[in-house]
Order: sequence, then C-alpha cells, then structure tokens
Amino acid sequence: MAITDWPSEERPREKLLARGAHALSDAELLAIFLRTGMPGKTAVDLARELLEQFGNLSNLLRAGAQEFCAGPGLGVAKFAQLQAVIEMARRHLYEGLRNRGVLASPGQTRQYLRAQLRDEPREVFAVLFLDSRHRVLNFERMFVGTIDGAAVYPREVVKSCLRHNAAAIIVAHNHPSGVAEPSQADRRITERLRAALGLIDVRLLDHIVIGDLDSISFADRGWL
Repeated sequence: MAITDWPSEERPREKLLARGAHALSDAELLAIFLRTGMPGKTAVDLARELLEQFGNLSNLLRAGAQEFCAGPGLGVAKFAQLQAVIEMARRHLYEGLRNRGVLASPGQTRQYLRAQLRDEPREVFAVLFLDSRHRVLNFERMFVGTIDGAAVYPREVVKSCLRHNAAAIIVAHNHPSGVAEPSQADRRITERLRAALGLIDVRLLDHIVIGDLDSISFADRGWL
C-alpha cells in the first residue's frame, strides 16, 4: 500500500506537521528525507531497511560517500543533500552560541562541540575562542591526528588566541574509539595549555572530551 493510501495521521509528513518532528520515529524521519521508495517498497519500508543495514540512524548519518551511496535508494545527490542538512544544523547551533554566549548555554556548547567532532574518524583538537564576556569569537579545528591521538602544540594555541584577541577559550577533542574518558595524556596537555595561556592572561575554561554517547568536562571533574 502506498503511503498516500495510509490514514492521514499515520503519514510521516502529515504527522510531523500536526505533532512536530519529535513525534516521529527514526524511520519516519528518514522516510521524509528519502521522499520516495522503490518498486514494491514505500519510503518508510526503505528507511527501515537502511536503518537495519547501517545499525542505527547515527551510523547512517556518519557514513562516507561510498558506503552511503551503496545503500538501496541512495546516491550522490542524496549524500550531498544529507551533508548540507548536517552542516546547516551545525551552523544553527553555532549561531545560537554566538548570540547567547557559552556561560548562558553550557548544554548548547556541548551539543555544538559534539555535532562538530563526534563523527570524525580521526582525533581532532578544536578551540572555541571567547571574548571577555565569554561570547564566541570563532571556532577552529587546530590539530588533526590519527585514530588514537593528535599532537597538540600549546604555542600554536597561544598564537591563535592572540590573533583572535581572545580572553578565554574552551578546548575539545574527540575519541574515535567512542569512549569519552580522558587519558593521562589528555590531562598532561591540558596542564601545559593552561600554563602557556596563563602567560598571556587567557583563561582555559574547560576541556571537553567527546565520545559516541557522552562527553566529559574537565571543569565538571574539578581538574581546572
């Protein structure tokens, strides 16, 4: 049966408009993105098959172009469309941070950093540069490493702080393993960063480690 033959309250698009996007399942949201199914399969049927193939929605969203396009009903156009949607979501979060400031929205700060770093296949070390009122000046991915580490150079972070005229920063990096627990190396580089930044009167407000399911804040742990 085609989706157009379903009761209106069960059709994904009508359900979204009536009850909001939060009321839809992963398969229903994906079906709206796909728009059409395949011969003998509705968009919802196809969405369910894709979620089963990739394991979950997160794995589908982080898939590379080759893996994504190999899925039934997918292709380069869909991949480009999906990347555009993901990037728009990231920019939406960034604009919210710039307008409100990190202290007014610590949850949104973590959400933005997770959106930027969680799905990176290699370890990436990034910095949020803040002014004296802790409003966002810029976000910069500074160091990219391998699957299990990235070399971080405090001198380069200091140079970027001076370039942005930052009064404070929040640093973050991801663990491609998916486990957010900071390592001893993470703690050592944080201390080196704090010492180097202290020489130019820039505060290190937090170091957030991003995993698959959670994130860990050095400030929350009392390590800063």
